[in-house]
Amino acid sequence: MTIRLLLVDDHEVVRLGMKALLERHQEFIVIGEASSEEEAIKQALELEPDIVLMDIRLSGGSGIEACQQIKEQRPDIKVLMLTSFAEDELLFSAIRAGATGYLLKQVNSNDLVRAIEAASRGESMLDPSLTQRVFVEVRRSIKKEEAVAFTDLTGQEKQVLSLIARGKTNREIAADLFLSEGTVRNYVSSILSKLNVSNRAEAAAYAIQHHLEDHL
Repeated sequence: MTIRLLLVDDHEVVRLGMKALLERHQEFIVIGEASSEEEAIKQALELEPDIVLMDIRLSGGSGIEACQQIKEQRPDIKVLMLTSFAEDELLFSAIRAGATGYLLKQVNSNDLVRAIEAASRGESMLDPSLTQRVFVEVRRSIKKEEAVAFTDLTGQEKQVLSLIARGKTNREIAADLFLSEGTVRNYVSSILSKLNVSNRAEAAAYAIQHHLEDHL
């Protein structure tokens, strides 16, 4: 199987070195080179390579912007972003732009070849040194989403919901929180309304699904 490549880097020496390295492998064909964001987009749309190896920083432009425009117009083209520095914001911007992979330029030749082959199969590739950063960010995003799920509830309502999720009755909740049953009923009614659920069972499921206990 032949993999058609477009090389994008604003340093000619880097492109020449990468081309020489990749063309040692019979399955790789370098069909074009570009040194700017504008050239990268133009050649990607005209040549329709299988994979674009894109420097994340281009003089007078951005590899991320080029990636986004290429993916919007040719979703089937895979883009592997290359960078000299591991910067979190650039990493996540590249992922949001639709990049198939994100590799440090220090990657050894065998790993680069494997990344290209994996990308051609539709697999996402991430430099091993960056994997932990992605997991941390994903976990942070999930925490934010979960916290937003309870922003309309007061602290007392969260406590009541927590006890509902444990299967407690209004009487038991009242005893645990030193409230009257009438007050608890009002809290329950307010909780159901704010969460837009119909009954206690749905409220309990919502609390468990969004990990309420982590936000008390």
